[in-house]
Amino acid sequence: MRASNHLIGALNFLTFLLSIPILGGGIWLSSRATTTDCLRFLQWPLIVIGISIMVVSLAGFAGACYRNTFLMRLYLLVMFVVIAVLIGFIIFAYVVTDKGSGRALVNRAYLDYYLQDYSGWLEERVASNTYWPKISACVRDSKVCGRMGRSINSVPETAEMFYLRTLSPIQSGCCKPPTECGYIYQNETVWSMGSSGAMGTNPDCTRWSNDQEMLCYACDSCKAGVLASLKKSWRKVSVINVVVMIILVIVYIIAYAAFRNNRKMDNDESYGEARMTKARPTGIHI
Repeated sequence: MRASNHLIGALNFLTFLLSIPILGGGIWLSSRATTTDCLRFLQWPLIVIGISIMVVSLAGFAGACYRNTFLMRLYLLVMFVVIAVLIGFIIFAYVVTDKGSGRALVNRAYLDYYLQDYSGWLEERVASNTYWPKISACVRDSKVCGRMGRSINSVPETAEMFYLRTLSPIQSGCCKPPTECGYIYQNETVWSMGSSGAMGTNPDCTRWSNDQEMLCYACDSCKAGVLASLKKSWRKVSVINVVVMIILVIVYIIAYAAFRNNRKMDNDESYGEARMTKARPTGIHI
């Protein structure tokens, strides 16, 4: 029984350690929510799940050390719920980030992004009039476009050099006009219409502005860029979550088996003591 308690304690310590990458992933998403992705509600489920696993693991560890049956049962019940919630969250993250990707361009290293390539709950939330003003203000305040400028030996990069750059989804969608509009490169965030003045049929062509406070923050391409950035961030975190979830399930099964074995040994021990008492009575009856 002592070995089983040690095993359960070790497993709870392992689950405590596994809560760290989940909590770290939530904190990482939270940091990106204020500087890059600008969507501030998606990181909280991960943070809550990570803290829950951490607290429940400590309860299970205490229950194993002090042979507290109530704490062990509470640990098994709550951990089952937490694992189920984590699985549901992983499935949700994959579903809402399943659609959409950038489009490759001729003679360009970067991609262009189109809102119509995305759909579903996340697209509706990002593109809504309720959330987009806040998201676009966050993107503008992050100065992501202002940091695009490059120079070589104090000489600004040329159009050919810019076209060979690999831009982030937000840089491509929010900091320059869509390629199909036919604007002519002046610098990273200044583009001219050219002598013909012709533009494409994309509504974003008229939304573009060389005003550094406006750029393409009102464009659908900017919304698509934010969605693509979210997808990239969430897929990175989801890989970690899947690995942690698999380990958690294995640890939970082992802990449950050890707890059942403990209970069985306790019952057998009580049964043996009762039989010994009957076999060797303490008093002499006359």
